[in-house]
Amino acid sequence: MPPSPLDAPPALRAVECDITRLQVDAIVNAANPSLLGGGGVDGAIHRAAGPGLLAECRAIAEVGPGIRCPTGEARMTAGHGLPARWVVHTVGPVWRGGGRGEAALLASCYTRSLALAQTHGIASIAFPAISCGAYGYPPGEAVRLAVASVIGWQERNATALEVVFACFDAAMADRYHAVLAEGARGRER
Repeated sequence: MPPSPLDAPPALRAVECDITRLQVDAIVNAANPSLLGGGGVDGAIHRAAGPGLLAECRAIAEVGPGIRCPTGEARMTAGHGLPARWVVHTVGPVWRGGGRGEAALLASCYTRSLALAQTHGIASIAFPAISCGAYGYPPGEAVRLAVASVIGWQERNATALEVVFACFDAAMADRYHAVLAEGARGRER
C-alpha cells in the first residue's frame, strides 16, 4: 500500500504515470549524450514534444564529438508540444558494476537538474527513473540514491520546489513509495 502524502517530505511524491502527460513546469529527460532522442523515456519525450524539440537539441553546442551533454550534467530546452513548459535533459551513467563512479554521476543528474530548475524559477519538476532502463542501473539502488539526492538538495537549498518521481510501472512506484516512507520514519525519530 502506498504511503500517504504525509509520509513524504513536503513537495516530494511518486506516481505511476506517463511523464509526457504530466502537468508540471518541467520534466526531466533521461537522455543520451547526443540529446537527439533514443529509446525508452527519451524517445517518448521526443515523440510527444514533436520536431521542435529535436531542432532545439541539435542547436545545443557539442562539447565533444556527438556529445551535447556529458554524463552527470544537464541541459534545458523548451517543452514544445508537451504539457510541461520545459525539458531538462540529463545523461545518467551506464551501470558497470558500481565501481566506476556511477553513484556520484547519477546523484549529479538529480542535483544539476534541480539547480537548473531553480535558476529558471521552475516550481514543479518530474523525474523518470534515470539510468534504470537500457543503462542497467539496479532499480533499488537508483531509487534510494534519487530520493536521497533530491531530499539533500531540497534541504541545502530551502526550496519549495515540487518534485514528482514519475514511475513507468507499479513496481517502480512501489520502490519509490517504500523509500519515501522509510525516509519519513527516519525523520520522525
